[in-house]
Amino acid sequence: MTTNERAALAKTNRINYLFDFYAPLLTDKQRTFLTYYFHDDFSLGEISAEFAISRQAVYEHLKRAEQALEGYERKLGLLGRHETMRALIGELDALVGELPGQGEPGSRLRALSARLRMAEGLASPEAPARQGIQEVKRDGI
Repeated sequence: MTTNERAALAKTNRINYLFDFYAPLLTDKQRTFLTYYFHDDFSLGEISAEFAISRQAVYEHLKRAEQALEGYERKLGLLGRHETMRALIGELDALVGELPGQGEPGSRLRALSARLRMAEGLASPEAPARQGIQEVKRDGI
């Protein structure tokens, strides 16, 4: 993977994360264009044909929508907070994993770690956790 491809993938991932947090704040048109371009992987030409507008108009709509998402993040910081919480929960999980045995303090810390992951949307009681975190045991929660 080239440096440009990595940068493009990182940008796509960031926009998708921002979209997850701030989509309700966007206009219908912004949500639609971002969904087509970033989620459904439509080209500018395909979107322009779908909406009978120029590729340049599609590009401008996408740029304004991206700027809006970045502006919301600057003001509200939800993605930054989420990433910080994920990192801290990862550190907690690593430390809990180092605890010896299955005594009460270890069990309580494991349960706390599981509840934090669920509160942050990193795990659900019904499904394996996202981002490679293993599914949490339900006992002690």
